[in-house]
Amino acid sequence: MRTADVVIVGGGLGGVAAALAAAEAGRSVVLTCAEESLGGQITTQLVPALDEHPHVETGGVSASYRRLRDLIRAGYGGLANPGGGWVSRLCFEPQAGARAIEQLLAPHVAAGRLTVLTDAAPAAVRGHAGLIEAVTLSDGQEVEGEVFCDATELGDLLALAGAPWVCGSEGGDAHGESLAVEGGPRPEAVQSCTVGFLVEHLPGEDHTVARPPGYERWRDCQPFALDIAGWDGRTHRYRMFDEGPDGSPPFWTYRRLRDASVLGGRDLALINWVGNDYADRSLIHEPERAAAEARLLSLAFLHWLQAEAGFPGLRLVTEAPGTSHGMAAHPYVRESRRLAVPTPVTEHALRPVPGQARAAAMPDSVGVAWYHMDLHPRVGHPDVHYAPSAPFQIPLSALVAPRPGNLLAAAKNLGATQAAAAAYRVHHGEWAVGEASGTAAAHCVRRSIPPARLGEPAELAALQAALVARGAPIAWVLDVGPDDPLFAPVQRLAAAGAVRPDGLDIRPHDPLTDADRAALLAAADRLGRPGSGADLGDTWARAATALAGKEAA
Repeated sequence: MRTADVVIVGGGLGGVAAALAAAEAGRSVVLTCAEESLGGQITTQLVPALDEHPHVETGGVSASYRRLRDLIRAGYGGLANPGGGWVSRLCFEPQAGARAIEQLLAPHVAAGRLTVLTDAAPAAVRGHAGLIEAVTLSDGQEVEGEVFCDATELGDLLALAGAPWVCGSEGGDAHGESLAVEGGPRPEAVQSCTVGFLVEHLPGEDHTVARPPGYERWRDCQPFALDIAGWDGRTHRYRMFDEGPDGSPPFWTYRRLRDASVLGGRDLALINWVGNDYADRSLIHEPERAAAEARLLSLAFLHWLQAEAGFPGLRLVTEAPGTSHGMAAHPYVRESRRLAVPTPVTEHALRPVPGQARAAAMPDSVGVAWYHMDLHPRVGHPDVHYAPSAPFQIPLSALVAPRPGNLLAAAKNLGATQAAAAAYRVHHGEWAVGEASGTAAAHCVRRSIPPARLGEPAELAALQAALVARGAPIAWVLDVGPDDPLFAPVQRLAAAGAVRPDGLDIRPHDPLTDADRAALLAAADRLGRPGSGADLGDTWARAATALAGKEAA
């Protein structure tokens, strides 16, 4: 039997972020992981080419996520993009991600605050009086705790604990979402998964793999191609090692994880493409069969690249660390079970708002993220759907389970519709959800309150203050970072609605306008710090300092 203040079940990016946040808050933590190592997307799922937003190098992510990125780069001597892949500003090998995570967690493991259990999936839940008392793991161990966070890849703890959950499409009738499947709910319409694989190119050699069962069907139905329908409505045409006829960059460097021209040795390219995007079966409903067939599909796509596209020198890198025979040890998960909450985040909440730089405000925000709503093929519904979003927030209400009373969502399983969850699912989004959940769990333990009380004004204010104190933004402001003394008051006021609508900057030293004054006073009222009669000064910085009771630099 193991016991901790906070038990985090699931070792992907959300679980790691939750464990780090709870441990840094001084809580004892057990972090369990069904896989052989931590990291999820960037390790065992083999997607260490980070899907992020355009502002990631300067803002819109937390200090802890930035530390993760910095540690990965430090492992390559500070190189900004070790893979040189053009899909991301940071592409790297999976073992570099695993090392960075180990470095982040090591001080807490050494201090005895954090225990990490790998190869241990949740198998059963013991509960009493509407609370989870303990989780039994697949290796027979039982872990007791006060607050539990579900950071599993498929929302397994939600199901085991009897929490309400949904999956697939809610259907257009539910919320009027354009990205939903028409009509009523389609729980089987779960998004595709992908088993990525690593290859190197050895010209003049033949490394063609055997044609797997079902090859012809997959080749013709996927279909296998280097061209892809783009989000902009046109077909993007790629060539393997050269620029495409429409100016598209080489396919080879799309998700390249190691750039030999800079690092020496060999190029390593990750193949995660529409060609091996598997949507025949749901990973939630038939996990073993779906994973096995997704693996065969990836072998089929590799065979096509070698035998029919004309690149027999592509060699599956079977000895690559962090993979199983050159292929991802586990499928890349795009969709989890999602917490069913009274008011889920919908597509409408993330859409751009005319005249505003941000999506609709979420007063109970506990984090930020930004990615388009990117729906890959769903089981029974092969079309790809895309919609733009504006920089958005993570509402606390999407993390708190209606039951059991001590359960929080901490990964892709937050309370959002399928369309909205498709924007939260990427690397920095999952990290932000996990960090918020771990911070909330630690707050509940410290205050001896259930998560349901986190929405009370005083508790929410304290939770938001704790997040801001650790450098986690709760509002979209780019020009006041975590190292700035103004960060805390600016974030609190911005989350309460005091933002300049024409951009993501506050411009704290610009003169205040009448609209600024009105927005600041209204935000102060929402925070319970009435500003009527206060001397706001002549700049946003001075006003924020006066209203938040902080001292500016």
